[in-house]
Amino acid sequence: MTWNLPNILTVLRLIAAPGVAILFLYFQRPVADWVALILFITAALTDFLDGYLARLWKQESKFGAMLDPIADKAMVIIALVIIVGLSTADKLVMDAWILLPATVILFREVFVSGLREFLGASAGMLKVTNLAKYKTTVQMIAIAVLFAKGVFEHHYLNLVQGMDAEIYEGVMAGTIEDVNGVVGYAQFMNGTWTVGVVLLWIAAVLTAVTGWDYFAKSLPFLREPKA
Repeated sequence: MTWNLPNILTVLRLIAAPGVAILFLYFQRPVADWVALILFITAALTDFLDGYLARLWKQESKFGAMLDPIADKAMVIIALVIIVGLSTADKLVMDAWILLPATVILFREVFVSGLREFLGASAGMLKVTNLAKYKTTVQMIAIAVLFAKGVFEHHYLNLVQGMDAEIYEGVMAGTIEDVNGVVGYAQFMNGTWTVGVVLLWIAAVLTAVTGWDYFAKSLPFLREPKA
């Protein structure tokens, strides 16, 4: 194992993955939302930086090649669990728009990891494709946008705090003049959430496609020998 800057960045990204979840245990919102968003974006940027530096400085290593996809999966999976939990915290039912793409992503990651483990030495032919790299990028952007919505939501609650329910309904319905930019901010906040959900669905489709591609490539190694 070689300790160089690219590998250190990868290790830090792996540590940051559970750190995002732990923040919500020890910090109240919106502080937790802010810190989680900053930590996640910073860690996501290291995903590009560590590989770039390793290639630039010719410091590519087996340790980095092994740990990099693990750190990516840990970041995405833990962040998705948090987002699913936050999106349903004040509801009686699960949010299908978040739960379904999150389920696809989680299932694929578990399936492909199990496939690689089963194939053992033959798993080398399941190399990370460019499409798989794109799906990871879209996943991280989607998660960052969804985390950002949590930050905007708390600012929105501060805007409407103390506002009479009748006045609030009138403002939102357009029958009363907008107060503190509530309507515009609500549209911005909801738009952010919509963009995040759309990106998450795109990521889920890319994730499913790459999962099927890996499965198709593994089929020759899964067939039973002829008698």
